Amino acid sequence: MLISLAPQFFFSGITNGSIYALIALGYCLIQNATGLVNFAQGDFVMIGAMIMISLYNGANMPMPLAFLTAVAGTAVVGMALERGPLRLSRNRDTLTLVMVTVGASISFRGSSMLIWGKSDHIFPAFGGESPIFLLKAAILPQSLWILGLSLLVLAMLYVFFQRTLLGKAMRAAADNPFGASLIGIPVSRVVALAFALSGGLGAMAGILITPITSMNYDAGLMLGLKGFAAGILGGYGSAAGAVVGGLLLGILEAFGAGFISSAYKDAVAFLILLIILFVKPAGLFGSVRVRRL
Repeated sequence: MLISLAPQFFFSGITNGSIYALIALGYCLIQNATGLVNFAQGDFVMIGAMIMISLYNGANMPMPLAFLTAVAGTAVVGMALERGPLRLSRNRDTLTLVMVTVGASISFRGSSMLIWGKSDHIFPAFGGESPIFLLKAAILPQSLWILGLSLLVLAMLYVFFQRTLLGKAMRAAADNPFGASLIGIPVSRVVALAFALSGGLGAMAGILITPITSMNYDAGLMLGLKGFAAGILGGYGSAAGAVVGGLLLGILEAFGAGFISSAYKDAVAFLILLIILFVKPAGLFGSVRVRRL
């Protein structure tokens, strides 16, 4: 009986996996630009969704305009995090800066609870509620939007980093900040842009998943952790790994919930994370760096 539901589990996993991939890409951008783990990434997911809810449900703004405004607004929040507490921190030690992102995450959740309350919020799906049937699996139109927009974002990021001067400057600054500054690349601005892009990716993930799961002030924490697990699975810092890791994690999570129990759905991500850290710490697409003393 459960075997017949395999296509349903697969498409459900691909949907959630696309969201995890977008979140993991946000982590990847910050890692490559600064070498930091931004534990506020999950809160970008929540903030983007909550801004979208306020603009669409509260201000009656047209959905496309509300979508773009929410993404842009969260990008500004991401840039403010880098321009404010991270850049002004007197202690530039990596662990200290990571703890700054943890503090920012707590502040974001507390502020969101005061602004939007503790209840769940939702807005209508982009393509209606009538499912589409494929291989005996019921697929919501929102799932197709998630897949389509995720693929579009991935293609745009590829073109940005491979074909534009600004994207190449970001890659150079990430690879060798000192060398990049010597040839005139404004590294500080590049890092701020990386945080803005990370915020925008998180916001997009939150907006796309909210019509399916709803959103509250605390939901970004779990989504952020799963995105982090996806990044580790694929190879932390690898863009290709973030995508593959996100999709693979979503599929494994869906099949685990279907064949074992939905009560363990969230545990699957962290179990996979532990296994990867033990068996292949560099992840699927990561490489082990050897330091010579």
